[in-house]
Amino acid sequence: MLPVDSERPVSEHCQSGALENWLPWVHLHHGSGDGWVMPEGDTEENCHLMVECMECWILVDRKTIAAFFGTGFRENALPSDKKPPESVGKAEALAGLKNATRDCRTKGRYGKGEHSFELLSMIDSRKVIAFCPWAARFIEI
Repeated sequence: MLPVDSERPVSEHCQSGALENWLPWVHLHHGSGDGWVMPEGDTEENCHLMVECMECWILVDRKTIAAFFGTGFRENALPSDKKPPESVGKAEALAGLKNATRDCRTKGRYGKGEHSFELLSMIDSRKVIAFCPWAARFIEI
C-alpha cells in the first residue's frame, strides 16, 4: 500500500460508499493537481490517502496534547473539535497548534520537527480510527 498525504480536501466523490470502493488514485490524478496515474495492475485499495498533514490526526487526542505541553496549553486555540479532523487544513492545524502552545514553557511552542513524531506516537490510535474514516480504511485494508 502506498500512503500519501492528500495535500488538500478529498472530494465526496472519492470517498463515498464502502471503504474498499473509495478512489484515492482518482483524487491524486484529478483532485490533487498532481496528475498521478495509477500504475498498471494496481487497484484503488493499493493507495491510501492520509490527512492533509499528520497534525490533523494529532488533534483528535487533545487530552494527550494538553498533557504533553503542560502548563500554558490553550485548547481553545485549536481548531474546533466539532470539525472532522480530516477536513482540517494543513495551515489551520499548524496555526492552531502553534497558538495553543505559545505560552507553554516546558516544551515551548509547537514545532513540526521538534514535536510531531513524538506526539503521533503518544496519541490514542483508537480515537484516530473512530474519528478519521481514512485512518479506519488504512487499518481495515
